Amino acid sequence: MSLLYNIGIALYEYGITIASPWNTKARLWRDGRKGLLESLSHNIPAGERIVWIHAASLGEFEQGRPIIERIKREHPERKILLTFFSPSGYEIRKSYPLADYVYYLPADRPRNVSRMLDVVKPEIAIFIKYEFWLNYLAELRRRNIPTYLVSAIFRRQSIFFRAWGGAWREALRGYKRIFVQDEASKELLSTIGVERVVVAGDTRFDRVREIAAHATRVPIVEHFKGEDDLFVAGSTWERDEELLVELINKNPRTRFIIAPHEMDVERIARLVRSIKGGAIRYTEATLGLDVSHAQVLILDTVGMLSSVYAYARWAYIGGGFGAGIHNTLEAATFGLPVAFGTNYHKFQEAKDMIALGVATSVASATELTSWFASLCNDKARYSELSDKARRYVEEKCGATEIIVEDIIF
Repeated sequence: MSLLYNIGIALYEYGITIASPWNTKARLWRDGRKGLLESLSHNIPAGERIVWIHAASLGEFEQGRPIIERIKREHPERKILLTFFSPSGYEIRKSYPLADYVYYLPADRPRNVSRMLDVVKPEIAIFIKYEFWLNYLAELRRRNIPTYLVSAIFRRQSIFFRAWGGAWREALRGYKRIFVQDEASKELLSTIGVERVVVAGDTRFDRVREIAAHATRVPIVEHFKGEDDLFVAGSTWERDEELLVELINKNPRTRFIIAPHEMDVERIARLVRSIKGGAIRYTEATLGLDVSHAQVLILDTVGMLSSVYAYARWAYIGGGFGAGIHNTLEAATFGLPVAFGTNYHKFQEAKDMIALGVATSVASATELTSWFASLCNDKARYSELSDKARRYVEEKCGATEIIVEDIIF
């Protein structure tokens, strides 16, 4: 299995190299790892007390962020090494101020692993949610470096519970502690003999509560909204936008903000043209263009969406007609009823929120329009759902404290 795994890693790197001339993400992945180990060796002094935290991408970073902040607050003498697998995480958070060092993760080849750990010498390693690199985990275990997995969630169809998943089961046993989101994950792990498991919950709840408490003012959004009600659609894809355009054109007295998941210039231009009430891009507004005449503001920038939800009454979360919905909690923490597409079943918070009535899944523009109309016409129901959304987030907070207090420095 070790040989097959290492061949698979090598083939993955080769595929990235082949794709890099025409694929931006592949090119960033490849170029970001050039000279990486040499850079680590040059920039990380010997003797640093390193806490290594690894996140696959941006979503996992947001889950790890409360832990980083808590460690830096309570243990300022520790240095944080933050690594990413994906360009979509690294490129956005490479200047994150609470991490002392931010890098791509060197590919999981035995030689890379040994060289990295020889340089970094982390006192502990923390992996976020879904990262199971066999060579890294084996070498961390061999060196007796305490290693933790946080905000993890396991499903029966995962490789760990398959007959041929022995190498991955063994990797799980290398963790000093696995912090899972729910009791079901703990029970699954017990069926394969993994017992060092704590049900801590999901650190994202702590993160979004912090966002709500320190939401940043966005003057352009304040000017755009004025005295009108605002509907915010976050992390949208093309299929989401098809539904939203129909909703927008049927509700000319409501203001809308759309934050596309990817800044595709041509798609944004098509979106702008399809809106009868007029639309303007946020980056245009920063150049001095007045937003007050437009019905829709396109948020063609990153890092602002979580604060923009503070101005809204309703939210739509994109991704539900593709790989899966994006972050619903950023909206829920502000008390927003939310809608999203049909592919949400892998997300426990989405299922919880549907059960509470604060979220709904829609399959068409007609269903989205009907949901929106029902909330507009019944103010008492809207108020009830808004309170439920806030309470749901508040009651789920606390995972960060459980995790950090359990980790012995």
